[in-house]
Amino acid sequence: MAHIGTAQPSSQLSHPGNYRAVTSVFGEMMNRYDFRTIFIIGLYIACEIIANVTASKPVSVAGGAIVVPAAVFIYALTFTLIDLVNERLGKTGARYVVVTAFTANVLLAAYVQFAIALPAASFYENQAAFAGVLGSTWRIVLASLTAYLVASFIDTEVFAWWRQRVGGYRWARVLVSNAVSTFVDSAVFITMAFLGVLPVLPLIRGQYIVKMAVTLVSIPLIYLVRSRAEMAREPAPAG
Repeated sequence: MAHIGTAQPSSQLSHPGNYRAVTSVFGEMMNRYDFRTIFIIGLYIACEIIANVTASKPVSVAGGAIVVPAAVFIYALTFTLIDLVNERLGKTGARYVVVTAFTANVLLAAYVQFAIALPAASFYENQAAFAGVLGSTWRIVLASLTAYLVASFIDTEVFAWWRQRVGGYRWARVLVSNAVSTFVDSAVFITMAFLGVLPVLPLIRGQYIVKMAVTLVSIPLIYLVRSRAEMAREPAPAG
């Protein structure tokens, strides 16, 4: 996966020019009092964290024909949400939001392991259940974080490329970018987490079907946030 360049955003963060760029992006957003954009970013990060917590439970859908992690339903929504961020703030802003969410997920995974390792109070009887529910194996955690980072950057790149080269309807670029990124996410996560343990191809197929179904349902969300171009045409607020 090294050719995708997932380490690039971290190195960019340390460059003063790029720090000023991201400060400018979010400063512009705050100056325009755009609650919807702030809400979408918060919802995106929340969905990422929720997905990481619920990924360890397999569930059956379509009458048992498909088995997927419980997180797949809310996680699939994150691809549409990051497209909304991309539409509003551009590719650079979307990249920084991806890095922020990734950092939150790493902090979650690390702190959960720390909480499990802490000695339980003498009257607490649910240590095993607590560890069983929240203490996913590091293989699954690593697979989840890797798939998230790779797929999210692919999603922002495809979305930005489609907008610049093809244009057209907003729903079309969301659908195309999600179709690519959700497949990459499913393939990377399932392969890293379950190769040699479970049959990976049926799991990849099942995840992809469910994620694309959620994407189709979430398409109307893209019209809740105005594009960056529409924002630029608006007069600045008085005062």
